[in-house]
Amino acid sequence: MLNNDQDAHDAAQETLVKVLRNLHRYDPDRRFSTWVFSVARNTCIDEHRRRKRRAYHEPRERDVVDTRPSPLQNVARAERAEQLMAALSDLPPMYREILVLYHFEHKKYTEIADILELPMGTVMNRIFRARRKLRVLYEALGGEQA
Repeated sequence: MLNNDQDAHDAAQETLVKVLRNLHRYDPDRRFSTWVFSVARNTCIDEHRRRKRRAYHEPRERDVVDTRPSPLQNVARAERAEQLMAALSDLPPMYREILVLYHFEHKKYTEIADILELPMGTVMNRIFRARRKLRVLYEALGGEQA
């Protein structure tokens, strides 16, 4: 969700601290993992807000690319993955967030609905639309057509 490994590690640590400090607020009638993901999601949203307040002239950190030689198949795979991540980062946040929860965090529709506090139909619709938008962005970046 943050497009930066260091920021993700910081957010994970901050999430753990928030969970421990606010454990008394946890409602045992709900799933613990859903509550923790909600805290993590809000932490990421807070980080996005902090980024917006930073001066625009500050350079953004980019991930370091591994330049070691590798077999041709690994290069092609890495290129596709890079194009896909670039397309994913170009998605609007509400679509990127839902795809990350479903495909990377392997959450079920019901868990996503709880985390994002959305109706199930909205979750299903957003996943459908997000995939469609991601395909268009991926193909625009030179990715293979599905």
